[in-house]
Amino acid sequence: MRGQLLRSALSVMFTILCLLTLLSTLIWYIIDNSNVGPQRPPLEKKIVPQPSDTCKGCRETINKVIEQYSHTWKRQEDNYREFRSQLNSRCHGYDKAIITQANTPLGSRLLYDGDKRKSLQVSPEIFSTFAKEDPFSNKTLDTCAVIGNGGILTNSSCGNMIDSAQFVIRCNLPPLDNGYEKHVGIKTDLVTANPSILIEKYGALMARRRPFVESLRRYGNSLLLLPAFSYGHNTPVSLRAFYTIEDFKSPTRPVFFNPEYLQSLALFWRSQGLRAVRLSSGLIMASLALELCTDVHLYGFWPFSNHPHDLHVLTNHYYDDRKTKTKFHAMPAEFELLLRLHSQGVLRLHLGECHPGEK
Repeated sequence: MRGQLLRSALSVMFTILCLLTLLSTLIWYIIDNSNVGPQRPPLEKKIVPQPSDTCKGCRETINKVIEQYSHTWKRQEDNYREFRSQLNSRCHGYDKAIITQANTPLGSRLLYDGDKRKSLQVSPEIFSTFAKEDPFSNKTLDTCAVIGNGGILTNSSCGNMIDSAQFVIRCNLPPLDNGYEKHVGIKTDLVTANPSILIEKYGALMARRRPFVESLRRYGNSLLLLPAFSYGHNTPVSLRAFYTIEDFKSPTRPVFFNPEYLQSLALFWRSQGLRAVRLSSGLIMASLALELCTDVHLYGFWPFSNHPHDLHVLTNHYYDDRKTKTKFHAMPAEFELLLRLHSQGVLRLHLGECHPGEK
């Protein structure tokens, strides 16, 4: 009997507890919806990533960068001339950056800059692929834009400013259509191509070659700069690219990096404090631009995965989020050196959006 009474009492208490919980919920609902004014629609369930979640350890670094970058940029002519003189005296980009028949004679021996144990004697066939004269003709260009492929270019509206430069340099055959034009422009005077791209995208040009040639149309009659003599495996695919362009009568003009120049440039940046197995294409082209151009502007150079202004997450490239597999490059360290040159008025980095009338 006592057991039945106890069970009945517990059942009544449980029912009362449920009713109190329901009543409490109803009261809070009424209070929450009794504000004056129309009822707001329910908010979309969306998780907004916070900087602490998406920017582990980067806030302090980015704050330091922004503080250094936020000062009004002013060109420092003396600093520019001094740095350019150092580059020119040690690297000779004007006449050595690109292999020509003048600086690399028939029968001479090329030393690979990536594999110093390997060399190649210049045969008549290989000699015939070298540029007959230096494309820069020892002439100083005015304004040059060097375009990295960082996700910071997404929604940047920098296309018009990039296209206004006298000479535009791009890296690793980036896409310029499908809406990217507004943010990265379309003008191209020189574009680099890593042989790994030719292997991955175009089957090392061992089968159908037309897709490769058609992809070059976006770059018009620009120079296509290939590191044919960095490593032994780069040579065959780079030569196939040359012959493909020749066979299809493409207006693109293929030329080869001089491994002697790349080696000198690596030693130069090491003397500036950079420790990296290989220089990135972006740093190489920024270095060449500093020798060739009076006024150098860099776009798309940002090695972090969060935007500098509001820390929102960025894709790795402006056209995809594919991560770089190689451990050869030291991108944050390179950026630090470029930021130093920006602060010294030697070149100008552009981070974030571009605005009409901005120079």
